[in-house]
Amino acid sequence: MIAVCPNPYRDLDLALTRKCISLLSDAGFGTALCPVFAEPGDESLPADLPAFRLSDVAAELTLAVVIGGDGTVLSVVRELGDRSVPILGINLGTMGFMTSLEPEDLPLILKAAKGEYRQSRRMMIDITLHRGDEVIFEGCALNDAYIHGYGDTIILHAMCDGQTITSFSGDGIIFSTPTGSTGYSLSAGGPVVEPETDNIIVTPICAHTMVSRTFVLGPERVASVTATRLHDRRAYLSVDGYVSADIRKDDVLTVKRSRRKVIFADLGAKSFYENTYEKLT
Repeated sequence: MIAVCPNPYRDLDLALTRKCISLLSDAGFGTALCPVFAEPGDESLPADLPAFRLSDVAAELTLAVVIGGDGTVLSVVRELGDRSVPILGINLGTMGFMTSLEPEDLPLILKAAKGEYRQSRRMMIDITLHRGDEVIFEGCALNDAYIHGYGDTIILHAMCDGQTITSFSGDGIIFSTPTGSTGYSLSAGGPVVEPETDNIIVTPICAHTMVSRTFVLGPERVASVTATRLHDRRAYLSVDGYVSADIRKDDVLTVKRSRRKVIFADLGAKSFYENTYEKLT
């Protein structure tokens, strides 16, 4: 079975979704409509298309076709959890670095449905927030995790394998995967990294120093950051775009490579370099 996962706020009236389901069904593939950001039965969804929760059908899936932008892809990854379902994205977003096809490429989904694609395996990072001896939050990110102040600068101390790499006052700090290097990290001055490599990218956000730079760490490294001074200021942790916890003074965020990988279906329509050049110029 193939899940078709549209963002109904991007694919208005599910016009592209209907074409996708029709194309797959006519070719003999079973499909399940699994809308993102809308529950089955939601009034925003058409009554003539039965909808399912992605988590309810995930065990039966051979492919997930995601119609939307990068945020839609991240939501699908989150809902799939540990299940290794290949993902094929069709871009209806602003940038769409995680979506390999444009709407005019829709017929190519039949190749993916037949398994005629290369697996592009993407690293994830495990995130753990400690408050003293207590674990406040645990999660996994495909894109990034970052600590950011609520409108005030904060003081952060970052380490790699227990050794200091940077300490600064600024807006926050980003821990990114190679897949996420073209997101917030890039906007904060970080490098573009090939998405199939295994690295942890540490990027300060608006640091008040002349010497603070991005660090690209090896896959076996364990990175951490401590909010050393907040006083009465507030900060938060965001994981793949979702605010996950508030940060207090002396909280420690630990980041390491996850055992999990996300599989993207690469049809070879465009290389990573072609795609990046077109979207960033």
